[in-house]
Amino acid sequence: MGWFRNWRRRNVPLLHIAVDEGEGPVVILIHGIASSSTTFKELTPLLTGKHRVIAMDLLGFGESPTPENATYTIAEHVEAVARAIDSLHLRAPFVLVGHSMGSLISARYASQNPSQVSRLVMVSPPIYVSPSAIADPIQKAAMGAYLSAYEYLRVNKSFTKSSASFLDRLSPIKNVLEVSERNWNAFVLSLQNSIESQTTVSDVANVKVPIDIVYGSFDPFVFVGGITIVAQMRHVSVHRVDANDHLIRKRLAKAVAAVIA
Repeated sequence: MGWFRNWRRRNVPLLHIAVDEGEGPVVILIHGIASSSTTFKELTPLLTGKHRVIAMDLLGFGESPTPENATYTIAEHVEAVARAIDSLHLRAPFVLVGHSMGSLISARYASQNPSQVSRLVMVSPPIYVSPSAIADPIQKAAMGAYLSAYEYLRVNKSFTKSSASFLDRLSPIKNVLEVSERNWNAFVLSLQNSIESQTTVSDVANVKVPIDIVYGSFDPFVFVGGITIVAQMRHVSVHRVDANDHLIRKRLAKAVAAVIA
């Protein structure tokens, strides 16, 4: 049924393949919201000695297309990623690594394409659930605070753009964060339709291959309650990296590389 899949995806925008380096088993890297393949600057050199490493820019970000009619749901991001992967004509299953929102997209892709993924690595995943589904009052309040903060970012454009610019200047990984006029629509809709509205817990449950979750102890975007839920699943292993925030800094990059190895 490959012909039907290719026919169905013929109008899906083709994403920009930013990195294709090294030889060996394939590792595909999917970045998060308001970023690009630059996310993996510290990780890529740790992998290319033994792997073929491929990184793409998500729909609406980096050098990939920004369609005017895009809604930036998880489903839409996954279709674009799937078309890009199909274009590579890979012959063997690959390791799929997603960072932040990219980990949510990767979980959905892996759940829908079990024969193509040999392992899923979710780095700094913002696994959120509805506050109404949380019994613990502290965890419920924390989840509500995340959603309120994201709503504030969506409706306060000047604040969000200036804050992102400031944080990018402070980051040790240059040009890793971008919220601009060019990608504002992609940012807002991805935040609303792929992060705030998500089914990642069920996606993770439906993945048939081993899953490793790697996150930093100082990550402000990781909801511990969400990690706790998926950590109870038999095929999920969790790796907590001390003294690391949301970015894939050297310490976190080494932990991810070790998991892949």
